[in-house]
Amino acid sequence: MIIKNDPEEIRNYLTDASNFKGFCEAVYFPESTEDIVEILKYANKRLTPVTVSGNGTGLTGARVPLGGIVISTEKMNSIIHINPEYKYAITQPGVLLSTFQNECKKINLLYPPDPTERNCFVGGTIATNASGEKTFKYGATRNFVLGLEVVLANGEILFLERGKNIAKDYSIRLVCNSGYKYNINLPEYEMPSTKNAAGYFCKKNMDAIDLFIGSEGTLGVITKAKLKLINSTGKVLSVVSFFENEKDALYFIEEAKKKSVSNYSSGLIDALALEFFDSNSLEFLREDYPIIPKNAAAAVWFEQEINNTNENFALESWMNLLNDFNSIDNWFASSEKESGEIQNFRHNISAKINDYISKNNLRKLGTDVAVPDEDFLRFYFYSKKTVEDANLNFVAYGHFGNSHLHLNILPENEDEYILGKKVYSAICNEAIRLKGTVSAEHGIGKLKKEYLLMMFGKDVIDKMKNIKRTLDPNLILGRGNLFDI
Repeated sequence: MIIKNDPEEIRNYLTDASNFKGFCEAVYFPESTEDIVEILKYANKRLTPVTVSGNGTGLTGARVPLGGIVISTEKMNSIIHINPEYKYAITQPGVLLSTFQNECKKINLLYPPDPTERNCFVGGTIATNASGEKTFKYGATRNFVLGLEVVLANGEILFLERGKNIAKDYSIRLVCNSGYKYNINLPEYEMPSTKNAAGYFCKKNMDAIDLFIGSEGTLGVITKAKLKLINSTGKVLSVVSFFENEKDALYFIEEAKKKSVSNYSSGLIDALALEFFDSNSLEFLREDYPIIPKNAAAAVWFEQEINNTNENFALESWMNLLNDFNSIDNWFASSEKESGEIQNFRHNISAKINDYISKNNLRKLGTDVAVPDEDFLRFYFYSKKTVEDANLNFVAYGHFGNSHLHLNILPENEDEYILGKKVYSAICNEAIRLKGTVSAEHGIGKLKKEYLLMMFGKDVIDKMKNIKRTLDPNLILGRGNLFDI
């Protein structure tokens, strides 16, 4: 096991894509579960804080240490087994999501969770319950986690298999491989019905495995994962459509959602992804994509899985819907290469925002809010007007199929940053009022703790802290993530 403490060698482990920066004593590079056990026993005995580091693609500072030591999982990067018959895989946490998905694709299988940054580690996606554009059809990472091997703060190993350890009302018993037992009293609080990655998953009669998915490195270190796979259709209809009127694009998405989740369309429209770009997003992308019409006020990227039987019918159905909502131009992918180019079109807006923030040494003010479908359009117009009234630059895009808005405020100086924080807080507060979430996919980390408190209130946060104290009484894991303790 390698240990590094030279400032130059560990510098890259002290920040993430949010441009948040931290510090630590050393970075450890374990290669096995046994190495993790050794590190945690050592740290727990000495009360040394431990931060688990993925690949640095996060946007909330969760992997950024504020002292203590860092565990980088990058050398635990083996795909241990892919079982095509029973459609599951077992991987270590440091496997790149893109590598894993590509290996599945070779045998006509699909691992649907697909966050925008595919250079993330699989373990990181589980720790944040990550999602992405395919969440519209398939849901977030939680839906595809069948089993976990987790090392707890004291070095005990816990094996969790979905369906094998169900809470009795609000009580869970965890039994480690040594026989060591934990009794956890789950708090009773209402989680949003929307896509959500904020705080601990707690629910009556829940599966114990779900407590660790999305816990952001605060309850244990994931060392292996058993993941569900599905059959791949092999073909995806992928289109970016441009609209001269923003409302046409928004209403197009609303109608595509309805047709996709009802029997009304007889299966002809069955969206895999429904993504939105406002006019400011298109301006960010225009230099690299001259295909964007000059008069485009918005764009929608949609995908649908197709086969030889339904391909023509699906295409005709989408074209009819686009005509109904006055699209002015369409970029169709006619090959797998072009499908990749369209996917990069979506991913590049996030990358360009992050580059802009980094180059200008700014701090990210990007919402990750989602609200119930019936409230989304009103919420979107409220959020946009709130930023415009403050005279702040912004871009708005996101997973509108999931009523999930990424509105990035782009302050140009400290005064604008302070104002932007107030606007950001107002948007989060409105999402909460509508029974939505302050974090639909990125998690809370160290940068959004005040919004988690806003969302749940002190009493619920105190109950989350009690779960943390039960599993990590010395409070060494992920210190500063989710809440201060």
